[in-house]
Amino acid sequence: MKIPVIAVCALCILSVVLTSCGKKEAAAPTAISVSVENATPTDACFEQHYTGVVEANTSTPVSFMGSGTLQRVCVEEGQAVGKGQLIAEMDMTQCKSMLAAAEAQYSQAEDALRRLRQVYDAGSLPEVKWVEVQSQAAQAKSQLDIARKALDDCRIYAPVSGVVGSVYFHPGSVVLTSEPIVSILDISTVKVRVSVPEREIAALQPNTPTSIYVEAVGKRIGGGCIEKGAQADAVSRTYDIRIQLPNHDRQLLPGMIADVGMKHPAPTAAAPAITLPIRCVQQNTHGGNFVWIVEGQKARARDVVTGKTFGNRIVVAGGLKEGEKVIVEGWQKVGEGTAVKIN
Repeated sequence: MKIPVIAVCALCILSVVLTSCGKKEAAAPTAISVSVENATPTDACFEQHYTGVVEANTSTPVSFMGSGTLQRVCVEEGQAVGKGQLIAEMDMTQCKSMLAAAEAQYSQAEDALRRLRQVYDAGSLPEVKWVEVQSQAAQAKSQLDIARKALDDCRIYAPVSGVVGSVYFHPGSVVLTSEPIVSILDISTVKVRVSVPEREIAALQPNTPTSIYVEAVGKRIGGGCIEKGAQADAVSRTYDIRIQLPNHDRQLLPGMIADVGMKHPAPTAAAPAITLPIRCVQQNTHGGNFVWIVEGQKARARDVVTGKTFGNRIVVAGGLKEGEKVIVEGWQKVGEGTAVKIN
């Protein structure tokens, strides 16, 4: 029996397809990309990283001494101002009227004092009446000074140099006595506020070395003196510390996020020790600890004995040999014998 040519061709095509599929299934698995850290004993300082927020060195609220209707605000947020610069004005209509009335009263009292002095000098004015006239003149002078001061207080000036942080009111608003109109920030130097867990606060000293990176301006800066807070947050049990930073170009602005690295002393002074990031140390089903290492381009589990933790690192007291490559990134994707490639 002869097989049709068309059937023969179909069988050949099917055979090629099946062969190709079989080859694909037999292909070697793709190696997993991982990052490693060499197991190396060290007694150098370890750097612990925190998230911080840039703050102004000082914030000065500027307010009127009296109340009234805000007529003009002469500055904008972010504007640099100098000491003595006009900031805002209130409506002066009422204060000008009060000043005019005080001036008229003072003029009248001065005129009476001048005329009655001659009568008093001639001995025709009783002493008690002369004292009363003098008192009225002094009161009029005091009222005049108060009226002048009230008019002057309709304008406020910058008490310090800096940058306008916030403008709280706009023209037409009714403002009350001592209610802040604007705030002026001193950012010639700034501070980075960091919340530090209570178990780590004792290790920090005023001169602990710090390295601060502010992504918003792409700058890495060495921090200055550290100010430690004396009271913990009631919920998080963290302490606020503040690190001084120079800011001569005024690029660092309040509210910017900073990555703060603080260098701590080694966890043991007796001898150098191998330390690893805590995140790469896993726990097995028996309650022991293990890490993934790279051995012959494959991932292997290695039981380890751990010691004290320090910041985000942990001492490995046994189980690793010096120079072995420990997987610190990508260990979540590997298993025993998984093919890996090192980034």
